[in-house]
Amino acid sequence: MNLLVLSLVLVAAAIHATWNAMLKTGADRVWWMTMLCLASGVLAALVIPFVPLPAPESWPYIAGSAVIHVAYQFLLVNTYSRGEFSQTYPIARGSAPMLVALGGFLVAGEALTLLEVLGIATVSAGIIALAFQNGRFHAEAAPAALATGFCIALYSVVDGIGGRVAGGPVAFLAWMTLLWSVVIVVIYLWRSGVHRLIHRPARDILAASSGGVIASTGYGIIIWAMTLGPMGPVSALRETSVVFAALIARLFMNERASLYRVLACVTVAFGAACLALG
Repeated sequence: MNLLVLSLVLVAAAIHATWNAMLKTGADRVWWMTMLCLASGVLAALVIPFVPLPAPESWPYIAGSAVIHVAYQFLLVNTYSRGEFSQTYPIARGSAPMLVALGGFLVAGEALTLLEVLGIATVSAGIIALAFQNGRFHAEAAPAALATGFCIALYSVVDGIGGRVAGGPVAFLAWMTLLWSVVIVVIYLWRSGVHRLIHRPARDILAASSGGVIASTGYGIIIWAMTLGPMGPVSALRETSVVFAALIARLFMNERASLYRVLACVTVAFGAACLALG
């Protein structure tokens, strides 16, 4: 994998863990998620006038991705209400890379090297290992997290293909983000009203809005990377975000960092190294 792509995907992984931690720690996660989406939508609207329209054949992918992202956002909020960040986040992320690689092979005909297959499998195994605590799988958090992982895999494949046929990943990302952010904000306003959206402490509004901007930036890097190479390795490398999530959970959420979890992070890092060399 190209060194520049590798470096930027790792940056995107750190960004992803950061905004997910912000969402997890928010007192009102539905509001936080909505503000994240609102900020992302505003950013997308500012970008759209400066980029060409996506190619006509990419619009079904844009619409499909928007629908999947709406489902993903609500599943994510539900997932974080059911367990610790250092457990639910790895389940959701770890179930995605193999599905993305399979989707890339079946839909886009992407063939992987043996080293890349080893890297994807190792990253996935390390991430799923992080979802275990004291050697026991916490079943109450699993269904929503696995459903979230399925959505991640689905939108990753759709966005990887859509970004390629759109003629430019920025235009694809901007229109797709604008669509799903509008839907989510409208749903919130319909259920809760304008008052509950805007009457919040300025500090919370600024934090949530910042999360939306960094989330869009991080995912833009991923879509760009998937236009340059196979989707499976990019997706798996992105999921090294669980290592950053484990650090955030330990440093800022007072969640325990056992030797078992450290070894699982090392496994993820080994898989990432395989992908970098593949």
